[in-house]
Parts: sequence; C-alpha cells; structure tokens
Amino acid sequence: MMQSQRLKQKIALIIGAGQQPGQTLGNGRATAERFAQEGATLFLVDINADWLNETVQAIRAAGGQVESLVADITKESECSKIVAECFKKYGRIDILHNNVGLSKGDKKTPELDVSSWEYIMDRNLKGMFMMCKHTLPIMIEQKSGCIINISSTASMAARPTITYKTSKAGVNALTQHIAIENAPFGIRANAILPGLMDTPMAINRRAEERGVSPDLIRQERNALVPLKRMGSAWDVANAAVFLASDEAAYVTGVLLPVDGGLLQKRG
Repeated sequence: MMQSQRLKQKIALIIGAGQQPGQTLGNGRATAERFAQEGATLFLVDINADWLNETVQAIRAAGGQVESLVADITKESECSKIVAECFKKYGRIDILHNNVGLSKGDKKTPELDVSSWEYIMDRNLKGMFMMCKHTLPIMIEQKSGCIINISSTASMAARPTITYKTSKAGVNALTQHIAIENAPFGIRANAILPGLMDTPMAINRRAEERGVSPDLIRQERNALVPLKRMGSAWDVANAAVFLASDEAAYVTGVLLPVDGGLLQKRG
C-alpha cells in the first residue's frame, strides 16, 4: 500500500467501520481505507463481526496496519472497553472517527413509539457522546487529538420524520461543545454532514421498503442534488482525511457539508 505523509504515525479509532452488503462502499469502510492509504494505523470497531471482518481483510490485503474489536456503543461499558483496548495496543489515540448512525424505524411525530425514538437516539447520539467521553481523557493527557463526528444535512433541512433529524442536530451541538471545551488541550472536533449518498444503507433499505429497484432510488435522489448526482463514500472519506490531517490544524468546531450543494437549496 502506497502511503503519503498526511496521517503517518497517527493512531485512528474508527467506530462503525463495517461494510454492509451492497453494490457500493459504506462511509466507514471507505474512511478506513483512505486513512490506511494515508499512513494511519487503525483500530476498527463495529457491532457486526462479519461486516467488520470484511473491512479488516481489505485493509490488511492492501498492506495496512489494523486491529479490530466487535462492540456495541450503546453500552457505556463497551465504549470504555473500546478505548482501553485501543490505548493498550498503541499507547495513544490521535483520531476518533464516529461513524455510527441509522434512521430505520423513524416516523412522523404522532406515530413514533418512544422505544423507536430511544433506539435511534442511543445509536446516533448517546453512543457518540460516550465514545467522546471515554476518549477525551487520553487526548487531554496527550495535549492533542482530533474527533470527527458524522452528522447529516438532515440536521439542517426539512425531513418528514423526527428522530434522525433531531439526533443529528444533537451531533452538531455535541461537536461544537467538545470543540470549545477541549480547545485549550490542543484537541479539535469537527462534524461532516453528508447529503444524499450512494451507500448500501441509504439505497438498499429504501429499495427494499418500497419494493423498487436500487436504480430507481438512485435516479430519484440524483435529481434532488444541484450537482445532479449523489456523492459516494469516498467523498465523505476524503473530507475526513483532511479534517484528521495536520492540514486542518486550525480547523475546529466546523460543520462541513459534503452534499453537492444540497443545503444551498434552502436559500
């Protein structure tokens, strides 16, 4: 694997690195591959062992350095274990990349069960908070660190259902708070807001729920974007590489849309 210097000697902890089945790559897998290509040493986490192993094998086949752990970030004891295992293996954590998120089960406000609200919130916001909580003491001790949280343009745009939008708006606030709170320790925190992306989670689920082809979903979503095409997981991964690198050493508290101009339609 060819390695440049952008993330050389950095230890990257990536949460949600597993690859879901589908025709395209997911954001977690693409980010893991790009971080490895840029020289980072990886510690990858996912709740699905098969999905995680697929990413691990791809990284190793390309010559990357990677360890992994199957864990559930909705449980604080497992968040603590993730951080402890990564630190035990490598002695530091330079990058925390939080990629877990879902919208399945979300509904309009009067129709939403409280259990569905809690299920989505636990995975999209609570788990992210707990990973930050347990990673920050290490970064504070180091006097350095970079946290990247995957949010969504849904946090800033109209959406027919409530929980996903609310959880991602919470991710934005969480990120900005962590950025200000921990800036004195040399720690940066930023969020990436993907728009309409061609990933298995985005395309396959919608095709299955509606009983239509994935290509129809793609056509509909492409038409909504000013650039007339969805983004790919590589677009998210490339943004993450920049934010994780020393090129972004003066960038913190930023909510970075990666959306082909989608949010500009608000104006």
